[in-house]
Amino acid sequence: MFVVGLTGSIGMGKSTTSGVFRGLGIPVHDADATVHRLYAGAAVGPIGAAFPGVVVDGQVDRTRLGAVVLKDGVAMKRLEAIVHPLVGAAERAFRDRMRAGGHALAVLDIPLLLENGAERRVDAVAVVSAPADVQRQRVLGRPGMTEEKLAAILARQMPDADKRARAHFVIESGYGLEAARRQVAAIIRALAGSRRSH
Repeated sequence: MFVVGLTGSIGMGKSTTSGVFRGLGIPVHDADATVHRLYAGAAVGPIGAAFPGVVVDGQVDRTRLGAVVLKDGVAMKRLEAIVHPLVGAAERAFRDRMRAGGHALAVLDIPLLLENGAERRVDAVAVVSAPADVQRQRVLGRPGMTEEKLAAILARQMPDADKRARAHFVIESGYGLEAARRQVAAIIRALAGSRRSH
């Protein structure tokens, strides 16, 4: 099974692109969705113990947690030490299911793929990218987003130019959904062709 790692900085259109892969019949493991599930499940106890006050009604409150960890590197490392092994286990289970189901291609949607060294676990890297002004407009249009929050998030993410330089495929999301769909379809065709030629 060939595994593509899909990544892109905040506001670049990665979630939409992930949906395009799904719509074209490619199974996708979404690391962020896994974290959301963990914040209402297996991660609640350990995160509540490590960060008192962030669990509300039996779930991790992402806003409260963000306020604690976003500007504190040590707290962020403590959080990652709890969450990463749980996310890793979910990813391995996904791979096993897809392999057992006979899928030739699968996608791992991982926001910090390159920052965390996760590209070592995939066969190719696809980066979703858009012009910086489009990115800012998209992100600042989100509820509760501020210039300060955006700056803190971008500080943790590798610059877009560096991501593009390390990608096997770049999907330009600034030209609308139909253009992104064409680019994703071309990647799927290219990978199917390369597997046939081996």
